[in-house]
Amino acid sequence: MKISTLCKYIDQPMILNKLDQKMPALLIGIGGAYGIIDSLNHTKKEQKYGRKKFIQNAIVISSTITASLIGTRGLKIRGKKIFSGLMERVHFSELQKIQTKAVNRFLSDTKITDKRLLNALETVKLKELSPKQIELLKDKLPTSPAKQKLFSVILPEKPNLNSKEIFSEIKRLSLLGLIPVTGGVTGGIIADKITHTNNRKGTADKVKEGLYQYLANIFLCNVGAGTALFLSEKLEKAGKIAPLTPMKKLAVILTGITATGIIGGSYIANYVSKKCINPLFGERKNGHGIYDERKPEALDIALHADDIATAGILSGFKWIEPALPLMYFISGYRAGIGYRNNKN
Repeated sequence: MKISTLCKYIDQPMILNKLDQKMPALLIGIGGAYGIIDSLNHTKKEQKYGRKKFIQNAIVISSTITASLIGTRGLKIRGKKIFSGLMERVHFSELQKIQTKAVNRFLSDTKITDKRLLNALETVKLKELSPKQIELLKDKLPTSPAKQKLFSVILPEKPNLNSKEIFSEIKRLSLLGLIPVTGGVTGGIIADKITHTNNRKGTADKVKEGLYQYLANIFLCNVGAGTALFLSEKLEKAGKIAPLTPMKKLAVILTGITATGIIGGSYIANYVSKKCINPLFGERKNGHGIYDERKPEALDIALHADDIATAGILSGFKWIEPALPLMYFISGYRAGIGYRNNKN
């Protein structure tokens, strides 16, 4: 199978829709399983604390997942839309109507008699095409404006974002990352109050970890990605570099993420915590350097998987988008438990 065919297959609107529909169950399943395992591990060490940990995990995980789903899907109360959500969503039955209309229009404008082609076109009215069917339609349908119109619906090309669209996407992706982190911090504070473990230090840790997760692992990486893509677009227009393919865009974006987010994000997040969050909660700095506040570690690097997703989306790989809530879940959870890796 050709790589281009595989990319077309997973970027089909029908596939994206199915991934989007399965995300709530996937989030709840993974989050719930982790919460139970983590609580049982704490129960083995100390039964009383294990029960509290179970309650805390349940609240933090629930609030993080709820915030993620509200952020992506929106919120309705008694049929009234409160928030529309940050991901474009089309109901599966509506998508079937759109694709059926596109196929019928194409058939009325052309004279297709090949049974294999007709079978593939009937298939795409109600479900996704197989890789073989995609190659068949690409290779055997004659090139024409009608074919272009059809493919723009059933097999759309990757979008080529301009400067304005790049920063619009950066804003949207940054909000998508902020919402689960905020939900995690809020859930963590509520959980501490319910289990009577709340104190100023614990609340400060949650706020600082939320700030660290958002700046170091989400926002600054997005800024780096957008800036790198913006600058490369300007160089391309000036004729200084060759036109950017999706894979070249991916390389440019990853360079921006590395420079701005991975390298500078931890420093900036710790500096803001030291100068702003600590004084706000009445804390005083006892260490010798700002990295005593929160040290980057292996999982933090792993969390930059969501930056690969950001890079993919900005490069035009739409199949990554439905998985973003799952990728942001760890950041929200860590903020909710006020994770600190410098505790004695």
